[in-house]
Amino acid sequence: MIAGILLAAGRASRFGGAKLAAPLAGEGGSVGVVACRNLVAALPYTVAVVRPGDAELAAALQRAGAQVIACPDADRGMGTSLAFAVAAAHTADGWVVALADMPWVGPSTMRAVAAAVAAGAEVAAPFHRGARGHPVGFGRVCLPALLALAGDEGARGIVAAWGGRVRRIDVDDPGCLRDVDRPADLEGGRA
Repeated sequence: MIAGILLAAGRASRFGGAKLAAPLAGEGGSVGVVACRNLVAALPYTVAVVRPGDAELAAALQRAGAQVIACPDADRGMGTSLAFAVAAAHTADGWVVALADMPWVGPSTMRAVAAAVAAGAEVAAPFHRGARGHPVGFGRVCLPALLALAGDEGARGIVAAWGGRVRRIDVDDPGCLRDVDRPADLEGGRA
């Protein structure tokens, strides 16, 4: 089984507040909820990691279908939150790691990444028009490296270590490149 991991424990400092709760025009939910629904549509076993005390977001993501956990050390950064989430889903055969501020990634892209991992890819990522996007998939061989993550880098170092061996999945999904950092990023809907 491939598990979905939704990283939803960031501080949203560039956005100026609770960006994952910001309504997403035309999508029937907030940024975080839409990202969660898309991941759950592809991977029914999804673990969403949030900050401690973020009860509203936790409840919304749970209603969207995720198992929600709060990382007590979320302030240490994305790598720490990712390691915490992977530890919660450590029995999986692989993980598709999605970012909660990327609500425009289509479920078909997430399914394609999961299928590549299920077929034996150690690291897999979608590419749209030559640019690498998200989510990134990791096979079971990456478990020790994922559990060792700490700080704010996330899994970037793992992807870099695989270099040219990252399984490239070409997708027609500009959403795999688009995130929400600032309120202006919410304009325009699905690209």
